[in-house]
Amino acid sequence: MKTFFDKNAQDELNQRFSKLNEKSESQWGKMSAAQMLAHCTVAMQTPVGDIQVKGPWGLSLIGRMFKGMLVSDKPFSKNSPTAKEFLMRDPRDFAAESDRFQKAFQKLAQGPSLITCHKHPFFGNMSTDDWGHLMYKHLDHHFRQFGV
Repeated sequence: MKTFFDKNAQDELNQRFSKLNEKSESQWGKMSAAQMLAHCTVAMQTPVGDIQVKGPWGLSLIGRMFKGMLVSDKPFSKNSPTAKEFLMRDPRDFAAESDRFQKAFQKLAQGPSLITCHKHPFFGNMSTDDWGHLMYKHLDHHFRQFGV
C-alpha cells in the first residue's frame, strides 16, 4: 500500500497535481477542481494540527470497523461521505486554492514527525503510518475524480 510519506508517492502525486487546471472536469461528485483542492488542503492540514475536525458522536465506532480499508489496495469509492469541515460548496479561485494546496502538501511532506493529531474523528486512533496511507488514498481518490 502506498503512503504519502514515500518520496516516490509524493513525486507521483505532484505530477498528477500538475495536470489539473481550472477547467478540469469532475468524473463524479459536485465539486469544481478549485473546491476539490480546498477540500484536500483541509484534509492535509488535519494531521499536522492546523485545523481540528469534530466527528459526530457514535460514528467513530463504525469508523473503527472500516479502518482496515486504509491499508488495503482498494481505492475509496465514489461519493464517499466526508466531515462537514471538509465540505466546499462556495465558489473558489483555482490559483489561490492551488497555492494553498501546494503549501499544505509541502508541509505534510516534511514527514511523519509533524503529525500532531492522533485521533481521527471517524477512524479513531491513528498512527503516523495510518495517516500516511489515508493521505495518499485521499489524494489519489480526488485526482481520479478529476481524471489525473
